[in-house]
Amino acid sequence: MPLDPLVKAFLDKAAAIPRPKAWDVPPAMTRQSFAAMMQLTGPKDVPVGKIDNFTMPGPGGEIRARAYAPVAASGPLPTLIYFHGGGFVAGSLESHDGLCRLLAAEGGFKVIAVDYRLAPEHVFPAAVDDAIAATVWIEANATALGVDGGRIALGGDSAGAMLAAIVTQVMKEKGGIRIAAQLLMFPNTQIGGETASLNEFAVGYFLERRAIEYFHSLYLPAGADRASPRGSPLRGKDFAGLPPAYVMLGGYDPLHDEGQAYAEKLRAAGVKVTIADYADMVHCFIYLQTILPQAHDAVARAAKAIREALDAA
Repeated sequence: MPLDPLVKAFLDKAAAIPRPKAWDVPPAMTRQSFAAMMQLTGPKDVPVGKIDNFTMPGPGGEIRARAYAPVAASGPLPTLIYFHGGGFVAGSLESHDGLCRLLAAEGGFKVIAVDYRLAPEHVFPAAVDDAIAATVWIEANATALGVDGGRIALGGDSAGAMLAAIVTQVMKEKGGIRIAAQLLMFPNTQIGGETASLNEFAVGYFLERRAIEYFHSLYLPAGADRASPRGSPLRGKDFAGLPPAYVMLGGYDPLHDEGQAYAEKLRAAGVKVTIADYADMVHCFIYLQTILPQAHDAVARAAKAIREALDAA
């Protein structure tokens, strides 16, 4: 299937504007550029019922979080704990505010966004440790947070989807906390390794292979085990018993094939998996809400699928 014409027009326009690549500038500038793009293209004026900012204890200090309750919500709510994308280097509560609002509004559940530590200031496993700590703390404090502790899902996009997959595996191993569903949008599921999509869409399709490798070099210390499931969830040993998954993919995404491989491993282990493969789209096209009509629909479909899984829990 050819690349969507609106996506192509956006990419052509972006390519015509001279700008430095992520690997040529300090991380602080990458964060600013990412935030500016999200501000320009992200969801606008999505109504929610209530927003609460709070902190929780983490292994490296306080972890910031933001809770979104849908309009007219009451009582303990099914909840999606959300980890933002940005290559483990960029992204924040602010960059994904519109997307989290949209998930809450379309799904009718509470969303709690977690502001985990970023590289290169905090290398692996800081982000993983924060994500695990946040999940454990939210479940332990469910009543105070207005969360239905028996109906918690984990989700994220790109690097955040990798965190969601890792934490879901860890929660199954540790026991005690039952995750009802996982939302994995354009997931990065391995660090290193070769796939056809990584090579075919290496340059010119929104996310470039060199940027992925650069972000991984900032995130993963030299000598770290790339095959560890806590770094590469695709290398997990046992997928049986993991919760239902909604996996969103883009046909022109360099991460497409590793996301597909993760979904297939889940399915082979008997896990219920829905694969939403947008064949004419790029990585994280859901960011382009002001450009693509399909972006809103994709998020709405994902939110409704997670709500169904939470209701069935």
